[in-house]
Amino acid sequence: MKHLPKHLRPRWRYLAVRIEGWPDADFDRGDFQRHLWYAAQNLLGDAASADVDLTVVRFSFADGDGWAAVRTRRDEVDRARAAVAAVESVDGQPVGLRVAGVSGTVRACEEKYIRSAPEVSTERTVGFEGAERTAVVRDGRAEVRLESAFAGATTLDL
Repeated sequence: MKHLPKHLRPRWRYLAVRIEGWPDADFDRGDFQRHLWYAAQNLLGDAASADVDLTVVRFSFADGDGWAAVRTRRDEVDRARAAVAAVESVDGQPVGLRVAGVSGTVRACEEKYIRSAPEVSTERTVGFEGAERTAVVRDGRAEVRLESAFAGATTLDL
């Protein structure tokens, strides 16, 4: 079978997606891919989500912070951004997603938007609601561990 000529091959764009969740959130690339597909299907419908053709090509997530490189067709970048914004949780764990940028190659996507220094997170004991509690502090934000969940706060709240 012959390859298609260059002018007939599909053109791709790559979205650099920043992922933020609670410190105990744990999911992998497959879980993220599945929820991205479901969000696109629910938002756009079957035919349009197939046209967008979202695929996670690179993924890294640990300790509530990570990134993903998501491939989409060149003419469907706006719909792809909307589908990414529609993801609110992965496997029942709430996440915040932000498209950091769009590029034409995976390499440019990683170099421009993803290869920044990782956020430094520290765990320390803080005073919150009149009690000593454990908190994960990242860049002026703190996730304070309560009995059954986390509470988001700033360092000024502590």
